[in-house]
Amino acid sequence: MRKSILLSVFLSITVAFGSFAQEVKPEEKKRESGHYDENKFRQMYQEMATPNMFRTASGAPGPAYYQQKADYKMNLELDDKNKKLYGSETITYYNNAPESLEYLWVQLDQNIEKPDSKTPLIENESLNKSITTDGFAKKYIEKPFQGGFNIEYVKDAKGNPMKYTINQTMMRIDLPKPLKNGEKVTFSIKWWYNIVNYMEQANNGRSGYEQFADGNRLYVMAQFYPRMAVYSDVEGWQNMQFWGRGEFALTFGDYEVNITVPADHIMEGTGVIQNKSEVYTAEQMKRWELAQKTFDKPVVIVTQEEATQAEKGFSDKKKTWKFKAQNVRDFGFSTSRKFILDAMAVDLPTNKPLAISIYPKEANPLWGDLSTKAVAHTLKTYSHYTFDYPYPKAVSVSAEDQGMEYPMICWNYGRPDDKGFVSNRVKYGMLGVIIHEVGHNFFPMIVNSDERQWTWMDEGLNTFLEYLTEISFDPNFPVDRGPASKIVPYMKGNQQYLEPIMTNSEGIYNFGANAYGKPATGLNILRETIMGHELFDHAFKTYANRWKFKHPTPEDFFRTMEDASAVDLDWFWRGWFYSTDYTDIGVKDVKQYYVIEQDPKEAQQQFNRRGRKIGDGQSMLKLVLEGSTEFKPELKNGFDASKVQALNDYLAKNYTAEEISALKSPRFFYEVEFDKPGGLIMPIIVELQFEDGTSETQVFPAQIWRKNNATARRVFATEKKVVKIQLDPKLETADIDVTNNFWPKAEMESKFDTLEKK
Repeated sequence: MRKSILLSVFLSITVAFGSFAQEVKPEEKKRESGHYDENKFRQMYQEMATPNMFRTASGAPGPAYYQQKADYKMNLELDDKNKKLYGSETITYYNNAPESLEYLWVQLDQNIEKPDSKTPLIENESLNKSITTDGFAKKYIEKPFQGGFNIEYVKDAKGNPMKYTINQTMMRIDLPKPLKNGEKVTFSIKWWYNIVNYMEQANNGRSGYEQFADGNRLYVMAQFYPRMAVYSDVEGWQNMQFWGRGEFALTFGDYEVNITVPADHIMEGTGVIQNKSEVYTAEQMKRWELAQKTFDKPVVIVTQEEATQAEKGFSDKKKTWKFKAQNVRDFGFSTSRKFILDAMAVDLPTNKPLAISIYPKEANPLWGDLSTKAVAHTLKTYSHYTFDYPYPKAVSVSAEDQGMEYPMICWNYGRPDDKGFVSNRVKYGMLGVIIHEVGHNFFPMIVNSDERQWTWMDEGLNTFLEYLTEISFDPNFPVDRGPASKIVPYMKGNQQYLEPIMTNSEGIYNFGANAYGKPATGLNILRETIMGHELFDHAFKTYANRWKFKHPTPEDFFRTMEDASAVDLDWFWRGWFYSTDYTDIGVKDVKQYYVIEQDPKEAQQQFNRRGRKIGDGQSMLKLVLEGSTEFKPELKNGFDASKVQALNDYLAKNYTAEEISALKSPRFFYEVEFDKPGGLIMPIIVELQFEDGTSETQVFPAQIWRKNNATARRVFATEKKVVKIQLDPKLETADIDVTNNFWPKAEMESKFDTLEKK
């Protein structure tokens, strides 16, 4: 405590001296009009939804929180020769809402492929003056693909027809009587549709088939069945149309799915295979048993030789695969006679899931070497930051030009070229997409946000964890999202084409940067610069555990991050998520001061003018500005406290000899003014470089801007002479203009050249 007295003396002298120049004389004051609070640190009561019994002010589910449930029993048959899928399903829907429902909304996302789909009509287009022959034919000559659901019937539990209305990608089923709280309703739907070649059709790249030259196909099947829309306390039915970009809002439930395919196919899908011994050979079953006990490397269950033999046959026989999945929000599957399959177990504290990969021979050796290892590493890393992966498996499917996720299964691109060559771009691109898509099992498959409304809640959070997973998988991983510097080109772009992160997915120009990169960068800045690892990681894990298997909103995330960390972040959410402001903090001015002893009478006169009084004859120190009339060249050597008798007397009176030896000895004093041309609030990170080649970094919390959102000042008392000052030396804040980050001016130019090259 006593040591702080001396330091406060020095600081009070410097701060007091700096404040004299800022005072406004009474005759210069003028009355101005009143104004509203526009301070960037004001709380977000206007932006955020009002807490209630469903969702609390702390960001946790409230005592009245509820969510609906939808169970599915499906029978499917894939017609490989004619590229059709036939299906029937029985849905049992449970109403847990306090209010009654007069009708149900079902999603028909496959209808985006209908010839009369309105999705192509919402895009602006201009005439291509030069176009390929096949492109011209597809656009102007060929008939549109005959896709979309063909609904054969909708029936109640007794087999009676139910009234329904289809509106593009949504279907309303009218109930004969309102479905009350606590009641359930069972109904069935039968349908079929033509499966799209996803590599040729622009509308639905998320599912369909990939055609190989040998006549075989690889199917990645999703959005293949009518699915219940979400009904929640936030907006009732989520019935926004599927236009192609905004993904899905779905209800949790249990699934029993039987899928009939050609007998020579190998399949994986959501859930646990119930009849594994019927669809695998006895030798393959032994390999499965080994894989479940192997934690260090993948076990090949269906070999390349077996897959190569199967792809030559085109069996006319059929085989049915039976799956069960509990508490999932969706179902996807992939099937082909070309598939190789390998698997390994993952050792988590509370679960031992399988990491699985299925891929054609065209993907080897890349996939055999790396895919399943990447799946296992992803499950371990994400579990560390959130919760132990609760499902029995996670499957990575090799599907060219793909990157899409479903519960327990995902499609991922990246293969060697025709000669077997794998570039670093392909290798790391494949690893990145596998990590990203497997990671989606956590967000939004388990922490089940509404992707149709808020893409960033799954893509942004997932991209942030993808970054942490990539650099732990390989410290030299060429990441393209996460670090603050990666988002700068977007942040400094034309404001006409920028939207706040809190923008619906259909209204975003630069989808990747806005929904993936910027939110991931924001979380990284919070973790690395604003909150620190311990506070951030605890809060992030709290959010994940509060909302696993539930439906969170943005407010739930924002509030939980503050609630679990005791860090007020309203200023950050408002700037980074609700605006298109950017970071730009600069060094506006640096004044160097030197200490001299001040005549007691002069000091008394100065203090008297301010209505204060000091003891008669008390020694005072004065800081003079370099270049002023009181400045003398010999002062450049810095302040020497040992030569000021009054100060030594003070120290001797208040400190022991041992304490004096441990005190600081500031010799140089700098008053630095920072300005903020950018609108975003950020901490000020200052690196002081000294003439002996050493440096130190000081970080001032964002709250330094709380009373003046435009400028800030700090005084630095140093033992060594400062020769350079640099802001944000490690590029932690996404500052879009680093040319004003340096002092003196000459350093700005040389440093800027270096940073531009980086």
